Amino acid sequence: MNPPQQVDGGLAENEISQQLSNEDRRQNPPQTDSLRDEASTDSQQYCHLSFPDIHAALRELTATVTEQKANIRVLETQLRDAQKTAEQQTEELNKKTDALETRLKEQQTVILEDLNKKTDEISNLTESQVEELRKENRDREIAFSASLMESGNSGYIGPFSTEITLTYRNVFTNIGNAYNPITGIFTAPLKGAYMFTFSIYGHASPSTASTVFIVKNGEKVVVAHAHQAQYAVNSSKGVVLILEVGDVVYVRLWSNRRIFDSHDNHNTFSGYLLFPLK
Repeated sequence: MNPPQQVDGGLAENEISQQLSNEDRRQNPPQTDSLRDEASTDSQQYCHLSFPDIHAALRELTATVTEQKANIRVLETQLRDAQKTAEQQTEELNKKTDALETRLKEQQTVILEDLNKKTDEISNLTESQVEELRKENRDREIAFSASLMESGNSGYIGPFSTEITLTYRNVFTNIGNAYNPITGIFTAPLKGAYMFTFSIYGHASPSTASTVFIVKNGEKVVVAHAHQAQYAVNSSKGVVLILEVGDVVYVRLWSNRRIFDSHDNHNTFSGYLLFPLK
């Protein structure tokens, strides 16, 4: 092997080539290594810049999720409480409804019992009132009518030296039994307005007239008189009297007068209640 040649300046050829190669590397480094270094540097910078942000975002998201979970638990608790409260309120409402229905049934029962009782009272009262009205009506049913002679008899009555009370024994009607056919006296059982009528009949006689009059409590009220020389005579009168309970009304024959009666019932005495008074 030949020894390296020297050039001017005392350097060998191989040394000069090595120096030139080194210099060229210094001035023009390999591009691939440079890009690799730059990429490595950028990646390091990127990692340094991105990792903290991701961690922060994750922490924030974790905190949000945790908060939402807490809110959900609170809402679930509130919902359970609300459901429990609703169930309690529903139960209380059902109890109150049952109690109200029971009370209403009791009140209805009481009302029906009271109504039935009042209905019975009204019915009894009505029956009592009806009976009372019937009694009042019976009390107001007052009427009588009678003639002098009993059936089959005939003849004269009078004359007498004094006045006499005529007894009309042949009774046609005596509703209320206020007229007494034995005494000939009507006694008012009720205060009211009464209508009375009476009639007389006689045979003609020059000396004897036919005269009778109606009396209230001993006082003469109206007179019926008939007198002529021949043939039969008759007369009649009527009067309305206000009577108190116990007042009496009757008919009397005037002294020295006479009347005649027969089966034809010429002489009559009648009376009836027009209406009661308070």
